[in-house]
Amino acid sequence: MDVKYITPFIIAVKKLFDTMIEMPFSIGKPTLKKNTAPAYEISGIIGLSGNVSGCVVINLSEKIALAMVSAMMGEEITVFDDDCTDAVGEIANMIAGNAKTDFPGENNSISVPSVVVGKHKVAYPSGVPIICIPCNTDQGQLVIEVAIKENK
Repeated sequence: MDVKYITPFIIAVKKLFDTMIEMPFSIGKPTLKKNTAPAYEISGIIGLSGNVSGCVVINLSEKIALAMVSAMMGEEITVFDDDCTDAVGEIANMIAGNAKTDFPGENNSISVPSVVVGKHKVAYPSGVPIICIPCNTDQGQLVIEVAIKENK
């Protein structure tokens, strides 16, 4: 997997934290994910199609989701409800939108994200490595998981 497909999503997450969420944030060392089980109970799933296919998953715990939504809304949110699910979807949508501006190549489509809450699995494309990028905040960690392949 070419880093040029990963970088727009990392930049988009960093931009989101710097401008909308305003929470201390750092990117950890990328690793190869060994299984397909999400580390946390909430996933914003962004699909890609066209010259490339696959998905980017923003995976986070309820604690970090509440902290991010609270920071974005400017008020403390203490209960993860349908409004929080919608806010996580909007966060994933902002990441997708920002990544799209820097995404290389033509004839690529980035989908409107879907949000899954609770115990779940992600349908990663088969035979494609999953790059896991940890993102650290003062409220905990979230991960960006990227599984993209070029279609020949």
